Amino acid sequence: MPGYRVLVTILVLTWGVTLAHAGPLTQGGSAKVVAVVDGDTVLLDVAIDGSKEVRLVGIQAPKLPLGRKNFKKWPLADEARKKLETLVLGRTVDLKFGGRRMDRHGRLLAHLFNEQGNWIQGDMLSSGLARVYSFPDNRAIVPDMLDREKQARSQNRGIWGEAYYGIRQVDNLDNVIGTFQLIEGVVVEAATVRGMTYLNFAEDWRSDFTISLNKNTLALFIQAGLDPVSLKGRAVRVRGWLKKRNGPVIVVTHPEQLEVLAR
Repeated sequence: MPGYRVLVTILVLTWGVTLAHAGPLTQGGSAKVVAVVDGDTVLLDVAIDGSKEVRLVGIQAPKLPLGRKNFKKWPLADEARKKLETLVLGRTVDLKFGGRRMDRHGRLLAHLFNEQGNWIQGDMLSSGLARVYSFPDNRAIVPDMLDREKQARSQNRGIWGEAYYGIRQVDNLDNVIGTFQLIEGVVVEAATVRGMTYLNFAEDWRSDFTISLNKNTLALFIQAGLDPVSLKGRAVRVRGWLKKRNGPVIVVTHPEQLEVLAR
C-alpha cells in the first residue's frame, strides 16, 4: 500500500433522503412467508423470479450457526429471528426492489412490506435487532435505514446494548480482523495515490487503521457532494468488513458506508 493512510474517524454524512422521497422501489410481487431462517432471511410459499428465499436487503441481523461448523452464534441472534417471525411469519408481504434483485446464492434481495404497508427492514432496525449492511448496487433507501439505526443506537435498543456490536475506535483492532465493524476516528491524512484514495487515522500507515477507495468509488462520493480527501481533520464513522493490509483496513465501495460526525 502506498505511503498514505488516513486516520479514520467515521463521519456521519447528511445527504440522505427520507423514505417518502427516496428513489422509487420496483414492485416485485406478493407472497406468504412460510418460514423465517434467521433475522434477515425468510422463505416464501411461491417462487418469485425463480426463488422462494428472500434476503432482506440492506440489513444484517445477528447470525445463527445454521449448520456451519465451528460457527459461534452471535448475541441476540435468537431474539432477532423471533422478532422477524412476529412481523412476517404466516403473513403476506409485498416485495420491492431497489437495485440488484438476486445474490450469488440465488436469494431475492428485496425490501419487505406487510399488509399495512409497514417496512420490515425499518422495523428490524428500529427495534435494534439489525444494523445497516449496504452494497453499491442496492442503495435506494439506505439513508432511511441509517436514520432508523441511529435512533435505535441512541437508546441502546437490542444489539446496541451489547459490547459485541459496539462502535470501535481506530486503535486495538487486530483482534477483530475479518469481522463487520463500525469504527470511528479522526482522519489524520487523506490523499489519492495512483488511482486509490486513502484516509489514514495515524501517522504510520503501515500499522494503523486506513480506509481505502478506488477511483469508481471516489466518483460516487463526488457525485454525492463529498470529496473524501477534504475529510482530513474530520471525525467520521465507517462501516464494513475489517481486513488486514499492512494495518487494519476497510475498503469502502459506496458513500453510505461513511458518515461524517458533527463533533
